[in-house]
Amino acid sequence: MPRAKFQTLTEQMFYILLCLKNECYGMDILDRVPSMTNGRVNVGSGTLYNLLEQFLDAGMIRETKVEGRKRSYLLTDYGKEILKKEYDRLCAQTQDYRSIFEEE
Repeated sequence: MPRAKFQTLTEQMFYILLCLKNECYGMDILDRVPSMTNGRVNVGSGTLYNLLEQFLDAGMIRETKVEGRKRSYLLTDYGKEILKKEYDRLCAQTQDYRSIFEEE
């Protein structure tokens, strides 16, 4: 049985949504993700715009401005909820790691 969409997020998804706490354009996201991760995570433009479309369809983000081909986006309350669930999941994983390796 396939898992529900957005039940867990990839690193790229997580950081794109994190960028959208504040309104920004797609091109801004391409710059912000590597900057906030010290270059550890990059997002290609094809991946970015595909994910933005999926996030829009799922109601996780909303379009705030259209200026020609430039579009800006912002996280919705539902998107914040999904991002928080992923954060909680990641925290639980790190706690599991600590509990196993601190036993040694």
